[in-house]
Amino acid sequence: MSDRRSSKKRFRSDGTSIWTRRSLDGPGVWVTCVKGREKQTVGEIYDLFESLAEEIWPTEAKRSSEDLNGDSDAEEVEDLEKAVAKEVEKMRRPRKEQRFASCQTDTPCLVFISCKPPTDPVALVGLHMEKVEKTGITHTRSTQRLIPVSGSCDANLAEITALCKRLVTPAFESEDARVHRYKIELRIRNHNTVSREEVIKTIAQCVPAEHKVDLAAPELFVLVEIFKSTCGISVVRDYYRYKKFNVVEVSHAKLAEEIGAQL
Repeated sequence: MSDRRSSKKRFRSDGTSIWTRRSLDGPGVWVTCVKGREKQTVGEIYDLFESLAEEIWPTEAKRSSEDLNGDSDAEEVEDLEKAVAKEVEKMRRPRKEQRFASCQTDTPCLVFISCKPPTDPVALVGLHMEKVEKTGITHTRSTQRLIPVSGSCDANLAEITALCKRLVTPAFESEDARVHRYKIELRIRNHNTVSREEVIKTIAQCVPAEHKVDLAAPELFVLVEIFKSTCGISVVRDYYRYKKFNVVEVSHAKLAEEIGAQL
């Protein structure tokens, strides 16, 4: 009797089902990769993101290291003692929480990396795409696309509306006063509860009315990723410039440009 009751399906007020808490939670970055290389992708993305995050949000350890490197030789012995004392103090502290965590997707070619505050997935991906465009170097082998999401929610219209009011509306209001052209980029995987038309209409209603839809040459992009029961959203720029955040294509374009310049 108890087993039957515990397995009974439960529902939210809007009719969507509740089985368990979402295993995928944002903010974070969706990563597409070569099939069969999901585990390797997680490892290389950890290394890449940690390196990028240290540039934008340096940790206390890095700042301490830089301070030590800037000291004079005359104070070397004293600084060494201070450094040892700091290391001992750090060992006594609780271990710091990791900035990034891989969330299980159980789907080939797809990885989700959640980001802990103050890490901003949009800034993180933007910095990497800028570097790849300049150098042609991706620092990864299996990674293909990076799709940042500033927040996640359950994939139903009520939750999507609430998330849009927290993320999309302020993003447009924080831009300069002029009218912006925008496009909603929606991708749906392994989900058939809400339709594309419903999602696009819901998100468009959260964009301030003065801004205009432009499917050909948008300035701002509302990225929407729906995967199973989870919806992630972000507002970005330069999505087409960086070939929909495809690091492989951006790298190939840079290398082709360099080869062409040598001919």
